[in-house]
Amino acid sequence: MQAKSILLCGALLPLAVAAAPKPRAGATWALHQPAADATVTGTVLDEKGTGMPGATVVLKGTTLGTTTDADGKFSLRIPDGTATPTLVISSIGYVRQEIVVGGRTTLSVKLATNAQDLNEVVVVGYGAQKRSDITGSVVSVPTDRLEKIPVSNVAQALEGAVAGVNITTTSSVPGSQPNIQIRGVRSITASTNPYLIVDGVPFPGNLNDINPNDIGSIEILKDASSTAIYGTRGSNGVILVTTKRGKTGKPQIRYNGYAGPEYMVNKLHPLDGPAFSAKWQEFTRQRGINLTPVPNTGELDNYNAGRTVNWMDLIKQQGFIQDHNASISGGTDNVKYFVSGDYFKQKGIIQGYQFQRISLRSNIDATLTPWLRVGTSAFYSTSNDDGGRADLSLAQVLSPYGSVYNADGTYTIYPQPPEQLVKNALLGLTTQRLDRINQLTGTGYAEVEPTFLSGLKYRLNATYSNRPGRYASYTGRASGDLRGTAQLINDERQNYTIENLLFYNKTFDKHHFDVTALYSAQQNNYFTTTENASGFINDQIGFNSLGSGSITPTLSSYSERRTLVSQMARLNYNYDSRYLFTATARRDGSSVFGANASKYATFPSVAVGWNIGNEAFLKDNAAVSVLKLRFSYGTTGNEGISPYGTITGSALLQYAYNGVPAVGLRANNIGNTNLKWEQTTSSNVALDFGFLKNRITGTVEYYNAKTSDLLLNRQIPIVTGYGNILDNIGSVNNKGVEVSLTTANVQTSSFTWETTLNFSANRNRLLELGYTSTDDIGNRLFLNRPLGAVYDYVKTGVWQTGEDASKLDPGAKAGDLKFADLNNDGKIDSNDRQYLGSSLPTWQGGITNTFTYRGISLRVFIQTVQGVLKSNQNLNFVDLGGRLNTPQEVGYWTAANQSQDRPSLSYINPRGYAYPSNASFTRLKDVTLNYTFPAALVDKLKLGTLSVYVSGRNLYTWTKWIGWDPEQNYTIGNGTGNIDNPISLLSSSTSFSPTTSVNSSTAGSNPNFPQVRSFVFGLNLGLR
Repeated sequence: MQAKSILLCGALLPLAVAAAPKPRAGATWALHQPAADATVTGTVLDEKGTGMPGATVVLKGTTLGTTTDADGKFSLRIPDGTATPTLVISSIGYVRQEIVVGGRTTLSVKLATNAQDLNEVVVVGYGAQKRSDITGSVVSVPTDRLEKIPVSNVAQALEGAVAGVNITTTSSVPGSQPNIQIRGVRSITASTNPYLIVDGVPFPGNLNDINPNDIGSIEILKDASSTAIYGTRGSNGVILVTTKRGKTGKPQIRYNGYAGPEYMVNKLHPLDGPAFSAKWQEFTRQRGINLTPVPNTGELDNYNAGRTVNWMDLIKQQGFIQDHNASISGGTDNVKYFVSGDYFKQKGIIQGYQFQRISLRSNIDATLTPWLRVGTSAFYSTSNDDGGRADLSLAQVLSPYGSVYNADGTYTIYPQPPEQLVKNALLGLTTQRLDRINQLTGTGYAEVEPTFLSGLKYRLNATYSNRPGRYASYTGRASGDLRGTAQLINDERQNYTIENLLFYNKTFDKHHFDVTALYSAQQNNYFTTTENASGFINDQIGFNSLGSGSITPTLSSYSERRTLVSQMARLNYNYDSRYLFTATARRDGSSVFGANASKYATFPSVAVGWNIGNEAFLKDNAAVSVLKLRFSYGTTGNEGISPYGTITGSALLQYAYNGVPAVGLRANNIGNTNLKWEQTTSSNVALDFGFLKNRITGTVEYYNAKTSDLLLNRQIPIVTGYGNILDNIGSVNNKGVEVSLTTANVQTSSFTWETTLNFSANRNRLLELGYTSTDDIGNRLFLNRPLGAVYDYVKTGVWQTGEDASKLDPGAKAGDLKFADLNNDGKIDSNDRQYLGSSLPTWQGGITNTFTYRGISLRVFIQTVQGVLKSNQNLNFVDLGGRLNTPQEVGYWTAANQSQDRPSLSYINPRGYAYPSNASFTRLKDVTLNYTFPAALVDKLKLGTLSVYVSGRNLYTWTKWIGWDPEQNYTIGNGTGNIDNPISLLSSSTSFSPTTSVNSSTAGSNPNFPQVRSFVFGLNLGLR
């Protein structure tokens, strides 16, 4: 199957949460309770076979009824003498069913989703709304993307599953954080990350801190109407995470766990011994130097003895991933609780790599009086990323005739002497390395609903977070550092938020409106210290005593604080659930801006909606179930600068004064007191639809967003002492189309087949730069072109023996790359470069097919990303005079093979050609097979719920990319190693990185690492 032949469109049927109050689970009610001689028990299931809590079960024609417990189970007495007893089973958001009991005493009922239910609600900014009344672009992530998928970060489970949300796993290092973009790249120097809200308040960490098992729902806000309510933080979209809360009923104890192996996929294979020797001999022939069988004399003994080493096998280990989660929830009518604990561990597929996370959560809600409700959420997580690491980039390039060990069993420093440009790929295992992060967050709220005015509510939110981190490393003699070098980095992030919220809603006749008002304050503090020392007499103490180093330690520290004060008001109005209107205005004041600019800005938005399906001419139409038209327009902002970016800074300078060492200050950067927000103004038009009793549902959206006042470095005269200054100049545009589609292809009592598709296409354009009216070629910024531009020569082949290159490309010889003369001036020079494409995808999508048969369900998800062009470092391999190993997949030109794609081994790439390559791909992302045990068997086992599953992830990739993985970023394997260096997201052909994240962790978190394939076996168990 070819990637381009797969057309994917649509998105996911959003998760609905019922809003209407329900009777206490398990409670049976009646106006009168006659004697009964029969009891019916049973289980109410949703379409996926999961027990449904809170479903209503009523004996038809009577007032007798009950509700299902947390596992979907119920028990109801049937009065003696009832003729043809029939149960009416219903739940908000699902189609009601009537079941004739007959002589049965045990029932199992599956309810189908009813997407038209107007009481279906979703979480939005500062509250919740009926889905039918929403005017903005809000996507609910289905719960099946949050469960049964082996990932350390919940964002990885959403990759490719939501239209308009581009989640890229640029590194598979255990515990790494994916990059998330919503509706394109809107900034060049500022962050493009969405704003993260957990349980209604800003979360200072990242999604890697949150246990996926604790998440009840995720909503993604994409347009201005839904994000402007967050003002300066909403420019890049908003992710709302709502964690699970307790429910009325007896304690529910649950265990969810999985474990399984991981494997390296999409591999590059270095040349084996004979092929490596043949490559070297070909190189010497091309260079006309003395012919030797191997590059270095230190390799001769192994070559003559036929001894080889596979460095890739040496650095590998069997990967393993596991997660264990236990929770208890329940409560009374007045107090509800949810407590969970989770242990996650991932052993990487390369030696030394591992990630562990332990998290604890406690959510408590209490109704103290009819007018006062309070609650708390306490969350703690600790992550461990310790350990020295083997080096993938070195394993790629080392000679198969190298020596791994010395005679005493220690690692050789230089495996192929006298070559000293490459070290042993296993040396990192000898280093001491500590990388720890702790996250402690506490949130409390109080809700007051005065009895004197119905519909009025005041809520106070308060949250505090402390996030200390520690990184330490020591390299010593075993890794070739004869002096010993130690480093310590300690940092701490403290954040608090206080929000005052006032709500008022009123319904009269066919009119309904609700008003939300906010006054809030936020403060973020950050402090870090770094210490370096060397010259240790031995390696015993490591980084535990930096003062033991004979060379004076170097110290540095940095501290910052930023504050934000906000006011917001929102009005929602609808008439008869047909005509909808939303208006929002938020005013933010930030401490990061300078004296000459206002620290305050206002971000307004308006939106309208028309529920066409509720009009009289369509209300009883059998073909049309839902039809709604939406439009929104508004403005959001992006702070985008450091807290002290507006002021001129200084740096320490050591100098000699009268022969005596002295310390002074020198100018470091020039501040700009006029700096202000980046500002995004966007419009959104959408159509929501449902046909044939919602057998077909979906959404089509079009958006157009312009970001102005971009923060860019503008060049200034060097006589000022500075080369450039940060300024608000330039603009960029993003426009696109998103399609979501869900179809119930087959629905029978025992078998269902559902397909969910999503498609999104974004067109990104740089409109202006401000400091120049032409393209900025040096920084790869091109007017009216997308960001992430690839600008290079056009390769047309390879010069072959006998071809004359003297006129077009003097100095070129057989085996050199051949380029197109684009300007037809008869020569190849820098003027023959052109814009070739962008690293931003032109379109992407996903398709999920879910099949269920009784208790068995199978879900298959395929992801595709198309139109990506980026420089291929694997092809631009620096061979260091032919002495390094190269991948078998890359190959090279010889006079015999006459390759028209790869150059000769002696080619030195004088023009810096970066080998732009198609990085599009289609991936079988995950497959999950689940079995839910029958209720009768579960009852016999005295359990509440029981299901098992097997799940595979990253199973196969279709791509034309030559390299480790088209999605991930790798530095070139030039023998320098990169054990403790983050991936460089900038290539020789691209100065812009669309995936830059402000949530980067300490150095060493993202070195080269292969894509990972996982297989896990899982168990979900509930006690009763």
